[in-house]
Order: sequence, then C-alpha cells, then structure tokens
Amino acid sequence: QVQLVESGGGLVQAGDSLRLSCAHSGRTFSTYAMGWFRQAPGKEREYVAGITRNGMTIYTGSVKGRFTISRDNANNTVYLQMNGLKPEDTAVYYCAATISPAAQFSDYTKYDYWGQGTQVTVSS
Repeated sequence: QVQLVESGGGLVQAGDSLRLSCAHSGRTFSTYAMGWFRQAPGKEREYVAGITRNGMTIYTGSVKGRFTISRDNANNTVYLQMNGLKPEDTAVYYCAATISPAAQFSDYTKYDYWGQGTQVTVSS
C-alpha cells in the first residue's frame, strides 16, 4: 500500500515562494509518475504539474515559468517549487501517484494514490 504525505504549505504574501514536498512510502516510488493538483473552495480539482518516471515535466498554463516540479528517487520524494505566488494560487495542494502515461496527467481519475493535502494561502 502506498502512502503519500505532503508538507510545506503555509500562509505567504503575493510574490513569495514556497516549496511543497510529498513523501512516498514503500519501495515503488520510481515506478510511478507523480502529479500535483490543487482545489480552491467552491472549485473543481485542478491539475498543476506532473513528472514522469524519467523526469519529463508537464505544467498547466497558469503556473508555467513560476512552478517547478522535481523528484528525488533516492529519497522517494516529489517537490513543487512555487515562485511568484499569486492570490489565485490559494488552494489545498495534493500530490498523487499514477502509472498512466503523460498524456493522461491532467485527468485526476487516472491517479491511484493521493495525499491528504496541504493548504497554501497567498495574501495580496
């Protein structure tokens, strides 16, 4: 059974940076592609970024150039570096694991495991 645990959220001001971490339990981390999603109150879950087993990354348009997803297979961890944060980035951020190909990264139904989420709040 895979468990994902996010950390690193918090309250920041517009323009600040945060780095989210997602620790993956077990010895199968390198076999999964990983994604980050977010959900703001009253809104649907939104795809943010994904990374393949080999490190290829795919971002949604609103975060390109500001967010960077990366993975450390030796430490079973995926990161989301968020720079230039904006109030509209405020949401609960979730990491998720999938065996689906990159073309399906934005489809949250293709993910097998989810973390509990971490709150990111950006004040103006």
